[in-house]
Amino acid sequence: MKLIRLFAVIAALFAALAQAQVQAQAQAPVQTQVPAQAQKPAKPVVGSVFKDCDACPEMVVMPAGIYIMGLGSKRKRDGPAHRVNIKRPLAIGRYEVTFREWFACVAEGGCLHKPDDHRWGTIRRPVINVDWHQVQNYVKWLSAKTGATYRLPSEAEWEYAHRGGTTTQFWWGDDIGTKMANCRDCESRQCCTPKDHSCCSHGTLPVGSFKPNPFGLFDTAGNVFEWTADCWNPDHRGAPKDASARTTGDCNNRVIRGGSFYYFSKVAGAAYRAKNPPGVKSYWLGFRVVRELR
Repeated sequence: MKLIRLFAVIAALFAALAQAQVQAQAQAPVQTQVPAQAQKPAKPVVGSVFKDCDACPEMVVMPAGIYIMGLGSKRKRDGPAHRVNIKRPLAIGRYEVTFREWFACVAEGGCLHKPDDHRWGTIRRPVINVDWHQVQNYVKWLSAKTGATYRLPSEAEWEYAHRGGTTTQFWWGDDIGTKMANCRDCESRQCCTPKDHSCCSHGTLPVGSFKPNPFGLFDTAGNVFEWTADCWNPDHRGAPKDASARTTGDCNNRVIRGGSFYYFSKVAGAAYRAKNPPGVKSYWLGFRVVRELR
C-alpha cells in the first residue's frame, strides 16, 4: 500500500505538469461546446485540436505522462493499481465517433454496415450499434484515407485519456454531482430509483453536451461505452507498463470502458472495466479513435 501511495504521489505530480502543459499550449478553446476550427498541425503540440480531413474525427493531442492505472479500484477485476508510462504524445478523438463520420466511411465503401440510430437521431450523436470488427473496418478506411495510423485506443491509453491527469473516480471528483455526464443516475440519484424514473437517462445525447475533461476530451464518462483494442483479462496482473494493448487472454471478449446512459454512475468511473463479445453490438456502445503521431 505504501508503494502504491508513493506511485500515486508521483503520478499526481506528473498529472499536474501535464495539466499545466495542456493549459499553456492549448490552441483551441475547449470550455465551450461549440467546436473550435480544427487544423492539422505541422508537428504535435500538446492540447492542439486538428482534423486530417473534413469527414475525419476531431483529434486532441494528449501529453506524454505517467499515471496509476486502476487507482481507486473497488473490484478485483479493476486492479491491481499499477504504474503505466505513456512515453510520447498521442492524439485521441475529442468526441466519440459520430454517425456523420461513420457514414462518410459508408459513402466511400470503407464500411458496409449502416447502423440504426434507435430513433434518437444522427445529428452530432455518437454512432451506436457497431461491433468491434466493423470498427476495425472504419479505422482501416480512416488510415488509408489520411495516410496516418488510426486505431482503437488500448485500455491503458483509454484510462489515461479518461482521467485527464486526475486521480479521482471521475475526472471532476469522487462524487457524480449533476450535469456532468449522461448516465442513468447522473442527473440525480433521488429521482432515479426502482420507484421513480423521472430523471433517469433513456438515450444518447449529442457529443459535447457536457464539460470536457482537463485534456479537452468530451464524454469520457457516460453517454456510450467505448470499444478498446484489448482482449479481456480478469484483472491487470501481467499488464504491459508501456500502455500497449493486451492481445492475449480471452479475445472472444474485448474490453469496453466509460459507462453509458443505460448504466448507473459507478460504471462510468475511471477504473471500472467491462467486457463485450467483439461480434455483438448495442445501442449503448460506440467508440473513439487514436491517431499515432510521428
